[in-house]
Amino acid sequence: MNEMNFDRMVAQMTPEMYENFKQAIQLRKWPDGRRLSAEQTELCLEAVIKYEMIHDVPADQRVGYLERNECVSGSHSSAEEAAVKWIN
Repeated sequence: MNEMNFDRMVAQMTPEMYENFKQAIQLRKWPDGRRLSAEQTELCLEAVIKYEMIHDVPADQRVGYLERNECVSGSHSSAEEAAVKWIN
């Protein structure tokens, strides 16, 4: 699928389709129980992100949003110092 067709498809997505794609990404499976492939997950995520941009979804409701609460005593001088650390 070329970029123009993909963008057109995303622009025509309904809110219900958007929610279904978000759920499919979260659960890694379609509503009928079939697992998403890595490529399907990537395409769904790209579609959801583009949908959110096109439809001005508030930042705090977007996929991947992380609320940044800083400690009262913590005053970071740069975004790098305030970065989230992932621990495995």
